[in-house]
Amino acid sequence: MAFRLGNLDGRAVLIDGENWHDLAAASNGSFSGDPMEAVHRHAELHTIQLNSRSPEGAVASAVFGPPVPCPRSVFAIGLNYAGHAGEADMDLPESPLVFTKFPSCLAGATDNVELNSDFADYEAELVVVIGTAGRSISPNNAWNHVMGLTVGQDISDRALQFAAKPPHFDLGKSRDTYGPCGPAVVSTDLIAEPSDLRITCDINGERRQSGNTGQLIFDVPTLISYLSEILTLEVGDLIFTGTPAGIGASSGEFLAAGDVIETSIEGLGKLRNVCI
Repeated sequence: MAFRLGNLDGRAVLIDGENWHDLAAASNGSFSGDPMEAVHRHAELHTIQLNSRSPEGAVASAVFGPPVPCPRSVFAIGLNYAGHAGEADMDLPESPLVFTKFPSCLAGATDNVELNSDFADYEAELVVVIGTAGRSISPNNAWNHVMGLTVGQDISDRALQFAAKPPHFDLGKSRDTYGPCGPAVVSTDLIAEPSDLRITCDINGERRQSGNTGQLIFDVPTLISYLSEILTLEVGDLIFTGTPAGIGASSGEFLAAGDVIETSIEGLGKLRNVCI
């Protein structure tokens, strides 16, 4: 079966509609509870049948952590939507603008975002999860290396990001809790057209960002191919693919304590993170 893999209190779970199933129990012990083991053995998740068993709990009351809690690398792509490049008053990139988010910044789908600045910003993003390691991957073969997709937020401390020249994107985007993602990794066979997914971000119920993954300047196969020409992509690596227009820096409306960030991608789910 296709799968939605989540991380509940550090244990791997499979989400089935409104319910979740403990992976170790559902697999009769062939899997441990380790979410990273499930990521590395994701092909076997397709063989697990949930129809005949009772779920362990309801999704509505579950608090999910980052579905890939310990990736080796977290890549991120800047200026990958024309509208965002325009609002930043920057030229469209001729090749992918790549930076990294340190894995320690990852947070869950409903975790609080701990603000450390008056200039914290939001960026709704599609996140790719690598499922098969590879080097020099061709664009035509790139989707075969993808385990699934999830929703992400590239929270950014603009003051820290631009505190040095040239800017240090990595630190400004890697404070603790500045990488919410989830609620689950959705296997690609559940996504009819990954290049046509609506992506939105609301702050306190106000729509700030609205785009479509078809607007990516460098699409998912191009990004995978580009990165893998430089280094080997490993199982569990994450790629934050960029954000549409509407970020706070363009309007001066930065995040403040009490703000609620709701990030949605069609078919993948929603993040709801409260700023503290």
